[in-house]
Amino acid sequence: MIKSSVELIMAGRRQRRRRWILVTGLLALLACILCCAMLLLGNTIYPVTEVIRALSGEQIPGASFAVNTIRLPRMLAGLFAGFAFGLAGSIFQTMLRNPLANPNVIGITTGSSAAAVFCIIVLQTIESVVSLASVMAGLATVMIIYLLSSRKPFSIGRLILVGIGIQAMLDAAISYLLLIGAQQDIPAALRWLSGSLNGSQMHELPPLMITVLICTPIIIVLGKQLSLLELGEQAATSLGVRTNTVRVILILSSVCMLAVATSVTGPIAFVAFLSGPIAKRLVGSGFSNALPAGLVGVNLVLGGDLIGQFAFETRFPVGVITGIVGAPYLIFLLIRMNRKGSL
Repeated sequence: MIKSSVELIMAGRRQRRRRWILVTGLLALLACILCCAMLLLGNTIYPVTEVIRALSGEQIPGASFAVNTIRLPRMLAGLFAGFAFGLAGSIFQTMLRNPLANPNVIGITTGSSAAAVFCIIVLQTIESVVSLASVMAGLATVMIIYLLSSRKPFSIGRLILVGIGIQAMLDAAISYLLLIGAQQDIPAALRWLSGSLNGSQMHELPPLMITVLICTPIIIVLGKQLSLLELGEQAATSLGVRTNTVRVILILSSVCMLAVATSVTGPIAFVAFLSGPIAKRLVGSGFSNALPAGLVGVNLVLGGDLIGQFAFETRFPVGVITGIVGAPYLIFLLIRMNRKGSL
């Protein structure tokens, strides 16, 4: 009897592992297809052979400039920023055991946005300064939120409420800056706030790529401790998890990715919010959904950008498309949580 029970458990685990591998592989394949579409499609549709030749350094009139200067930076920005938003959002939701506890809702990306708008409208600085300021402001915002909500015992509800309060204050500051800003500066600020891959340049991408490549392995290594944190503070501590240390490392890694991604693309709406729940539905329980959530984020950003470019007569930034998709889900989630008494 015991042997058969163990066999059933192991069989179930193997089935969940196969499902995780299959879903992750399909998400990665879809991301590759979308990356190729980003390179091939535009005002002029180039053959695959010409795109490959242009990427290899061969000078092809028209194609070399379009592929290497416009489409490749746009694709890489969407790839790495989407992965950063998806992975970081999933980490916050998993660690805090609440689907509302994502960077968009608790004010982290809003801190980066406020700093960027201040630099654009008030200081009128160059793009590199705007990016640096948004990164520093994102880190400062999460430190303030964590310090204001870190009274013992640690409370998820307190952190979310503090974050919502900080977000409301920063949103008010952004609105004020837009009201007092010069007319010629407001369009640039609004383009940045909408979240867009337009104008992505290769020299902006190395910090984002390096941050994602460094922080992702850290988060994956801490995946087991993250799963234990889902059980609650006391249960995780009794199982030997240094909860404060693990939580700080996960938050810093996630916020670094979020802040750098936001500095490159602006706050692309709802990607961090949607990626975790979608990945969890696809993968199921039993294995970490961090990597699938990152891939879902990639697909949302790249797919949303392609839809925004080619599905309508007017071209829309990717943040508008993801916002249209994400807003109904947020309303649905709030209604469901209210019925369950979670709010």
